[in-house]
Amino acid sequence: MAVVITQLFNGISLGSILLLIALGLAITFGLMNVINMAHGEFIMAGAYTTYVVQQAFSHYIPASLFNYYYVAAIPLSFLIGALLGFVLEKTLIRFLYHRPLDSLLATWGVSLILQQVARSIFGAPNVAVTAPTWLDGGLTIAGAVLPYKRLFIIALVTICMVSLYLYLDKTAAGRKMRAVTMNRSMASSLGVSTKKVDATAFAIGSGLAGIAGCALTVLGPIGSTIGTYYIVDAFMIVILGGIGSLIGTVFGALSVGMLGTIAEFWSGASMAKVIVFVAIIAFLQFKPAGLLSARTRSLE
Repeated sequence: MAVVITQLFNGISLGSILLLIALGLAITFGLMNVINMAHGEFIMAGAYTTYVVQQAFSHYIPASLFNYYYVAAIPLSFLIGALLGFVLEKTLIRFLYHRPLDSLLATWGVSLILQQVARSIFGAPNVAVTAPTWLDGGLTIAGAVLPYKRLFIIALVTICMVSLYLYLDKTAAGRKMRAVTMNRSMASSLGVSTKKVDATAFAIGSGLAGIAGCALTVLGPIGSTIGTYYIVDAFMIVILGGIGSLIGTVFGALSVGMLGTIAEFWSGASMAKVIVFVAIIAFLQFKPAGLLSARTRSLE
């Protein structure tokens, strides 16, 4: 029972991290048809923001308040990621809408540039972020220990999902974003500024990637290539879930997380990657649109 609970928890935990990373891609890819290879660098930006906030608290804030640095780092990571995404959209992405190949090449170049900038500022070696003491330890259930760090990440992802749902469903700006996703030309003819919606969506997606980077800092060291490790998995999840479908992205992330954890338990980390890839490719042969395709209002 302990082994089963541990594997289920690890699968949900991994799926939660992948979901937070893939949410931003699901928004931008589904809305603008832009393949953003620099998405991983927004994760890196959020991770390094957390590191900088930790250093600032350790040098300029009383030691008794050090454990609260992480609370300040989460919104700052979102803001830094969103700001970078907004600037990138205004200066480059808006000229590449509905040009997937061009956007792939251009954002890949931006990815390499941002990685080199990070190396120049923080150095090539990885840096460590000390997790707050209130995240030490774990919850014991039926002999299985569930680390507080991963429980916190699951809670953080849940909050982000609920917040995104409320934004898209309950606010005027969110409803405009959904309208543009369903039918861009019709939304534009009804007075919706599609350029403004695109910039907002790209900033939100980049900010979510920044939060993902902040979450990853409690699991291990961070470096300039931290986003590269997750970007392929994130694209797989978006395609598996259905391009433009946020609910599909949720199911896709949890499916990949559970399958990867179970495969790694039985066969090892390297073989688990192969098994996940093969399973996704096989599934897409039978259902190319993914688990849940996004609804549109356009005529065929």
